[in-house]
Amino acid sequence: MSVIRKLMHGLEKKYKAAAIIAPLSIMGEVLMEVFIPFIMARIIDIGIANRDVSYVIRTGVLMVGVAFFSLICGCVSARFAAVASFGFSRNLRRRLFDKVQNFSFANVDKFSTASLVTRLTTDVTNVQNTFQMIIRMCFRAPFMFISAIAMSMYINRRLSVVFLVCIPLIAIPVGFIMVKTFPRFQKMFKKYDELNGNVQENLIGIRAVKAFVREDFEKKKFDDTADSLRKLQVNAEKMVILNWPIMQLVMFLGIIAVLWFGGNMIIVGDMQTGELISFITYLIQILMSLMMISMLFVMLNISRASVQRIGEVLDEEIDLTNPPESEQTSLAPADGSVCFKNVSFSYDKKPDTAVLRDVNISIPSGAVVGILGGTGSSKTTLVHLIPRLYDVLEGSVEVGGRDVRTYGLETLRSSISMVLQKNVLFSGTIEENLRWGNPSATEEDIKNACVAACADRFISTFPEGYKTVLGQGGVNVSGGQKQRLCIARALLKKPKILILDDSTSAVDTATDASIRKSLRESLPETTKIIIAQRVASVQDADIIFILDEGRVVDSGTHEKLLSSCEIYREVYESQLKGSGDMDKVEED
Repeated sequence: MSVIRKLMHGLEKKYKAAAIIAPLSIMGEVLMEVFIPFIMARIIDIGIANRDVSYVIRTGVLMVGVAFFSLICGCVSARFAAVASFGFSRNLRRRLFDKVQNFSFANVDKFSTASLVTRLTTDVTNVQNTFQMIIRMCFRAPFMFISAIAMSMYINRRLSVVFLVCIPLIAIPVGFIMVKTFPRFQKMFKKYDELNGNVQENLIGIRAVKAFVREDFEKKKFDDTADSLRKLQVNAEKMVILNWPIMQLVMFLGIIAVLWFGGNMIIVGDMQTGELISFITYLIQILMSLMMISMLFVMLNISRASVQRIGEVLDEEIDLTNPPESEQTSLAPADGSVCFKNVSFSYDKKPDTAVLRDVNISIPSGAVVGILGGTGSSKTTLVHLIPRLYDVLEGSVEVGGRDVRTYGLETLRSSISMVLQKNVLFSGTIEENLRWGNPSATEEDIKNACVAACADRFISTFPEGYKTVLGQGGVNVSGGQKQRLCIARALLKKPKILILDDSTSAVDTATDASIRKSLRESLPETTKIIIAQRVASVQDADIIFILDEGRVVDSGTHEKLLSSCEIYREVYESQLKGSGDMDKVEED
């Protein structure tokens, strides 16, 4: 119930009003439906029995009017129930999306992307359908059950004993079905996550799939997952479908019992024909209301897994939050200086699994810094701590002379630009993508940033220039072009710290050198931190830090490291040999 209250929290007033009007309209519809069999009994037992045509016509007109009013109430109820349920799902999806937007990298790591997509789509839809059933059936079924029992007892108390037998025959099987179905639907939704994950992974890596001719393998993997999902669905649904035949069996047994006992009462004069007919109608209404209640319970049981999964996202504690206002500095970082003091970091917050240990780095504002290291040396992890995408396990990271944890997240990140290893572009024009860096940038600002990033040359070759529409993820530009667009986007932000995480790996060395030269000239006061695999990308840096297994093992200029750091010298010589320049040096 606490989770349900959490899901309802923040529902807009207009949707709350619709959620109240819908059940009220249903109550009017049910009252009219329950009144119709009583009117019908009067027509048979008084009008037809006494051959009173005028009574039959008057009462028949009344019955038509009651039926029409019931229809109006039903339409109003359906309309407002739909409005309330769609408003509820809109509100819930928005809250989930807002929550995910505030997740730290660690929170996102906990939930897979595919799982979050399933929770925002399939799970919310399940809860939406259940909510609509609740505001309709949850009021209709009990109200009809009580009203029909009251009317049937008014007609004949002795015959109403039949209900005492029918109700347990329904309640026991429904309880059994509920207990058995919940764990089955939990497994089914987990398989949904896996299926969505396979589809997402395949579509993102479709070029690699085709390049390695792995279409058949991917098809088989998808078919296997889809077949497993089908089996889990069948396994869950085969319990649910038992509900309907059980209901029908009990209903028909009840009708047979009423006809038998009611027919004998008519023979002995204790009951009239019209009363028996109306009593059978009330029996059907009672059993149908029980059937609706049972279906409601089954639906609630199915959506229980979805509610639980949605609740997990809403309850997730965001581990990166703004400091209290009393402790938070409202100022942006004074400059681009960066200082790591005895920093250790672990993704699971356990010291024995730390990927960074005892890191001490001091970077003056405006410096050009290179970071070099082998695969798995935690270079990317190190720079993720600067804009506080993760929090340190031990020690502190300072920007502009202050611990990053004292800044508001938006204030801190507004002063830092990052070009990540994975270059992300969004659907829209080139200009719209670039304006992510600065929504108020002028066309001249955009052009200057693209010139600095060596992107203007290829943009100008497009017929529509900066208005060229990019496909999802920038599929219609090359890897090197993506990198240059992402660099230009970062430059538009005019940051105090610019972090390039292996961001020129897809461009040639000449373009790489041109970009680095432009960065020095266009952003002289910005601290530039360059992570690279190529020594050429960092050899003109003011200082280069060498990372190995999460530790800073050496630092200095290119010349100093060549003479004192074996790791750096080995990397330099291996790359020089690979380029053919080493042979020229030996010949000379």
